[in-house]
Amino acid sequence: MNTRTEKDTMGLVEVPAEKYWGAQTQRSVMNFKIGDPGSMPVPIIRAFGILKKAAALTNFELGVLPKEKCDIICQVCDEIIAGKLDDNFPLVIWQTGSGTQSNMNVNEVVANRAHVLLGNKLGEGTRFIHPNDDVNKSQSSNDTFPAAMSIAGYKMIVETTIPGVEKLKQTLEEKSAGFMDIVKTGRTHLMDATPLTLGQEFSGYAAQLGYGIKALKNTLPHMSELALGGTAVGTGINTPKGYSELVAKKIAELTGFPFVTAPNKFESLSAHDAVVESSGALKTLAVSLMHIASNIRLLSSGPRCGYSEIILPANEPGSSIMPGKVNPTQPEAMTMVCAQVLGNDVAINIGGTHGHFQLNVFKPVMIANLLQSARLLGDACVSFNDHCVIGIEPNLPNIKKNMENSLMLVTSLNTKIGYDNAALIAKKAHTENKTLREAAIESGLVTGEQFDEWVDPRKMIGR
Repeated sequence: MNTRTEKDTMGLVEVPAEKYWGAQTQRSVMNFKIGDPGSMPVPIIRAFGILKKAAALTNFELGVLPKEKCDIICQVCDEIIAGKLDDNFPLVIWQTGSGTQSNMNVNEVVANRAHVLLGNKLGEGTRFIHPNDDVNKSQSSNDTFPAAMSIAGYKMIVETTIPGVEKLKQTLEEKSAGFMDIVKTGRTHLMDATPLTLGQEFSGYAAQLGYGIKALKNTLPHMSELALGGTAVGTGINTPKGYSELVAKKIAELTGFPFVTAPNKFESLSAHDAVVESSGALKTLAVSLMHIASNIRLLSSGPRCGYSEIILPANEPGSSIMPGKVNPTQPEAMTMVCAQVLGNDVAINIGGTHGHFQLNVFKPVMIANLLQSARLLGDACVSFNDHCVIGIEPNLPNIKKNMENSLMLVTSLNTKIGYDNAALIAKKAHTENKTLREAAIESGLVTGEQFDEWVDPRKMIGR
């Protein structure tokens, strides 16, 4: 491998000749061979591009950075935002807990790329842009990484998670309306219960997602508060007056999202409760979606030996050995996603507890897990919607059969003949393998005419 020599405060380091990163990045590559290389999430890198551009514009406007330096920094940042320099960010999640090495990775890439854009050869001559003095001006890793967390997390939730969940919610509402007159047996404890409609059942699913979306949106104001301007410990040392407010305004303009400066920088550096909060809402959605997907999988079980009350789209062959088998693959994928989100929330919670003194040092793992949860839930909802829920159809013959076989229709007799007498009829029907009607008439407690009038599933659904 061809290399060039880069220098930092600890000395000389050999770096791949064609890469834009510098000595500090290379030290991290050498010292943290943990997991897959380049595991730091791409949205974090993009967010760094946004905040470094905003910082340069702010520093120029406040008179501490020359226009020529601002312009070239912004040019490189635009390349980072556009994904043109992705192969220059090799660092892993499992590094220093402040994310310092990723911050320096961005600083070095911007400085070296600017050097080349200005007509120089990489690794030769004196750089016009210094990674610390210019790219990192008015900043610290301690406030840039949390700001990148806020930008990346907010964008992922708003652009991926919420639209995906809302799409699924809308389809469930449409299915609920279409199924509202299909009367079926209810189930509690996995046992037969009084009737409801398939539409009522699906309305519960849609309502769950509605509450989940509301909870997630409620976390966004906290996520929108940017730590940038707090620098090392929250005091804002080495920043010009007005920096915090102006840089937040620039980021809001660049992203189109309502980012604001954090009112208390000591909170935004030492704690990441906003991430914990959003993860909690994502966890709630995961719980809801696990419930929904599991129910849909159970209701579709069969096709001949299960509940088989709904029919799912047949997307692909289900077995390598059993011909003709079709499995509920989309619900299964959804439940695996939910399991991952629940696990991610645990990691985030543990990370969130470790805001010792002025700095939380679990930043990379917290945001990596949040981004994965937000992305997975949004993507899974779209997949579940497009390849499963939108194509669900009722299995009317099985619904009718199960409804007619349910012993819990006897509940409608409680107010007519009393609970104990109704129980006798249900037990007689079950033990003697008779219909409720037959058992009721034979008991002498109810006439055929009374049974037909009182035991009508359509009158037992609460509307």
